[in-house]
Amino acid sequence: MTPQELEAVRARLETFAAEMFSGFARADQRRWGERYVRGLLTDGARKSMEPMAARLGVDRQGLQQFCTDAPWSHQLVLAELAWRMDAAIGPVAWVVDDVSFVKDGDESPGVAAQYCGALGACS
Repeated sequence: MTPQELEAVRARLETFAAEMFSGFARADQRRWGERYVRGLLTDGARKSMEPMAARLGVDRQGLQQFCTDAPWSHQLVLAELAWRMDAAIGPVAWVVDDVSFVKDGDESPGVAAQYCGALGACS
């Protein structure tokens, strides 16, 4: 999303983030959670901390610490998201396939061949 598109949906995004991160004990964690989601939605091919922080105009270290050091449960966030999607989509069945991208190259260190749902085979 462009900065203008993000600004147009800012109120909705803030409401969404407040609901998704309501289980976080500290207000600063909820604030960084909203910034992280905003960073994921911004235009730009790279979604690592430094490029996202630069696009958002926020401290890279703060964003990094939120993702790596802050004591929050990603399972609770995923559960909240799953409940929201279930209500929005109303699925008839669920199919779980956790690997949807092809491994790049055939000599990745420390990575064995693994099943890839996008290929229907090992990559």
